[in-house]
Amino acid sequence: MAPTTLTSRLRGRRLPRRLGQLYAGLVLYGASSALVVRAGLGLEPWGVLHQGLAELTGLSMGVVAIAVGALVLLLWIPMRERPRLGTVSNVFVVGLAIDATLALVPDGRTLAVRTVLLAAGVGLNGMATGLYIAARFGPGPRDGLMTGLHRLTGRSVRLIRTGIEAAVVATGFVLGGSVGVGTVAYALAIGPLAQLFLRVFAIPAAADGRTPDAAGSPGGAILRR
Repeated sequence: MAPTTLTSRLRGRRLPRRLGQLYAGLVLYGASSALVVRAGLGLEPWGVLHQGLAELTGLSMGVVAIAVGALVLLLWIPMRERPRLGTVSNVFVVGLAIDATLALVPDGRTLAVRTVLLAAGVGLNGMATGLYIAARFGPGPRDGLMTGLHRLTGRSVRLIRTGIEAAVVATGFVLGGSVGVGTVAYALAIGPLAQLFLRVFAIPAAADGRTPDAAGSPGGAILRR
């Protein structure tokens, strides 16, 4: 059997796993974000913005997350970024999972319960990030905005990411979003957790030594601080 045929077959066999990782990761990402909301101890940067806009508009956080993701995706057009399956799926699946989980999980009533919800939310968020990025179906809208600005401006990913997240936190806080110890905990923990789970859920190399549909390390620019 020719090497190229064997490689194509191996990649085809990995497709169901990659799709499973993508959608499991996106659902888990939305669910974990909702757990952080229910903890009531402060949200991750984009969560602060989503909550603030939800307070302003009366819409659910999931619907706001979908709307914000769609608007961010429009910003890809002048940057000539190309959305892929994972990008478009991210816009809708995460928001739907947020609303579904918020409907099922009540607010934490004691500090102990709230602390458990926060820890579970942050930990599962790191796992979810590793799952969907390692699937290699393209970055989420917000990640693509960051990498697109990095490419256009030549500024470091660290600077671009910090600037975007500072702006969304400040805007969300002014609108009524929750900032607190959970925001700090998320900022400190998400990088190491995501890197750990990227290794755990990495797709094995194909027969030619390449990972499927890949160029470079998974999530390299996305997670670089």
